[in-house]
Parts: sequence; C-alpha cells; structure tokens
Amino acid sequence: MLTGLFGDDITSTLINIIWLAIFFSIILLFNQRIQIWNYQRNAERATMKLQMLAEKSKEEALANIQKFAVEGSDIKSKVNSMLDFFAIEPVDRDPFGVLMRLEHILNNRRDRIKAFVSQVAPKAGRVEAANVEDVLEAAMALNFIFKVVRHFLLLGKKTKSLMIFVQLDMQLPLIMKIADAYYKAQKTFSSGKPIGDGFGPLVASKLMFGLPKRVIAEDIVCSELNIENRRVYVIKAEGPGGFVGKPGEAIKKLIEELEGKVARIFMIDAASKLEGEATGEIVEGVGAAIGDPGPEKYKIEEVATKYKIPLDAMICKMDLEEALTTMKKEIFEAANLLLDRLKKAIVERTKEGDVVIVAGIGNTIGIAQ
Repeated sequence: MLTGLFGDDITSTLINIIWLAIFFSIILLFNQRIQIWNYQRNAERATMKLQMLAEKSKEEALANIQKFAVEGSDIKSKVNSMLDFFAIEPVDRDPFGVLMRLEHILNNRRDRIKAFVSQVAPKAGRVEAANVEDVLEAAMALNFIFKVVRHFLLLGKKTKSLMIFVQLDMQLPLIMKIADAYYKAQKTFSSGKPIGDGFGPLVASKLMFGLPKRVIAEDIVCSELNIENRRVYVIKAEGPGGFVGKPGEAIKKLIEELEGKVARIFMIDAASKLEGEATGEIVEGVGAAIGDPGPEKYKIEEVATKYKIPLDAMICKMDLEEALTTMKKEIFEAANLLLDRLKKAIVERTKEGDVVIVAGIGNTIGIAQ
C-alpha cells in the first residue's frame, strides 16, 4: 500500500524524509551563520578593493608631490602621517556663533594643508600647489573611507553581529561608488584638467573673458560688464589652479561696497542629479546654490536678507563622479545654454540701471580667469 502511494519502497521514502528533516534542521540552526558568512565575504571583498584604491591614491599623491619636492628628501612618512589628518567640528549644543567657530576650524584646516604642501613641495608654484592640495584631499578621503569600512568589518567579525554586516552590506554599493569617484578624481587633479564641479566658474569665465579683473576676496576675482544697460558684477575662483575660494565673503564684501544697492544675485553651480535625470540638464530655483559646510552660504543668505536681495539659483545636473572627474562634453555644452538663459533672466527680472551680481561657484581647476 505504501509502495503505491509513494512510488517507491517504504525504506527509500523514509530515507528521503530523514534527509529533508536534517536539511531543514541545518537551515534553521545555521541560517544566521550562513548569512553572516555571506555578508562578511562581500565586506571583505569591498575592503580589499578599498585598500587597493587607498594605496594607489597614496602612491599617486606621492608621485605628484615628488615632482615639486627637494631632491633626496623623504616625503613618504610625512604624507602617510598627513593622510590621517582630521578636523573636529565645533560644539553645536549652543548654536550661537557655531558658523563662525566652524569657519575658524575650516580656516585652520586649510592653512595646515597649505603649509604642509609648501613644506613637502617647495618647488610648486601657486597653481601647482593648489592642484597638489586637491590630490592630497582625494587621497585623504579614500584613506578615511577604507578605514571606516575596515572598522565595521572587523567589528562585525569580533562581535559576530548579523546586524552590523547587514547595515554595512546595504551601504557598500554607495560607498564603493563614492570611493571610485574620488580615485578617478585624483588623476584629473594631477593633470590639472577642468572638472564637472567647475561648471559655475566656466560660465563666469565666459562672461569675464577679456575684461579687467580684481581680487575681491581670498582666491576670488571679480569683473564688471554691461548687459543691456544692467551693471553686472561677475565673481569666480581665481584659476587655473584648483581653487574654490570664499565666494560668500566676496559677495558680502561686494554688496557692502555697493551699499546694498543690488537688484538681484544669480548663483551658478553644479548639483547632484537623481538617477534617471540627464547629465547637463539645467534647472532653476531660488536660494544660495553652494555646496559649502555652512559659513560661506550663511554669509550670502545673511547679506541678501539684510538688503532684501532676491537670490536666484541656476544649476547643472551631474552625478558625483562627473562632478569630480574631467568635465564631460554635455556639461561643457550646458555652459553655453545656461549663459543664454542667464542673460535672458537678467533682462527679464531686472530693469535698466540695476546692479546685478553673478557668482560662478565651484572648483576652477583648469579654467583660466
């Protein structure tokens, strides 16, 4: 009777049932360990790749610095030490004055990095030194990413915590994308080529081309031109080195010079695009378009609010890798498109005799004044 039901003799059927019971028992008993092993393997592979990228970026930084170093000098140990350089954010429990304190810390950090570059690469000119700083910043970022991922990998191994590995595994695709972007960016910085983040300065340089320029703030230059009887002041970081400067300080100083008699401020910058959006897409909005930790953006918002000056934002969409690597054709062509829209917006939103400020925000590496 059993043979008819199962299509086999009873012994074979019982053996199959026993094996199924053993299999499901193993799954139930060791399921978490199997998951931990799988997540751990993914994290180990990612950590190995990050370590390789960190080592290669360090070598790239050393090679770049060596070109401007004193012959025979040992810079390897100094660079290794600098890769772990850090800045501590100011206390924000009492928010009063936090941005001034943050700016002070950021200034200290920038000055330390500049002093380090001048020490290890004394032969570098102003432009070359700025590019070396960018190369070093990319190496520092990769070193930090590698150490953080390694920390959570080793912590997960030590505690055998499934949740640590799950959270790490969920973040790894984004982490690896950021790491790849910084690694590719380093090669662009080494060659001194324009990057996607230089979109704002590129637009500004097109307006400023052939005009007299003056330094108005740290690493920021300004030119004046006329657009259909509107007096337009254009500012950007001083190129062609990898400068960002202090555009907030420049805008604030310029408005104070003009006694607040500014009709409008137009800010042009690169911005992160969402998946599915086209690279080089131009979008308009309002507000201070600047990827700043806070101090420069605050200065712009504060002075604009004080004198009731409208803030217009024009941005070009791109992803992180496109922003940090050699400028793509779509982004370069978008600069001409935005320039036409900017001139049209100035005419439509202001009247003859008005004063307008145009700020090209971003890293101006490879883009002349």
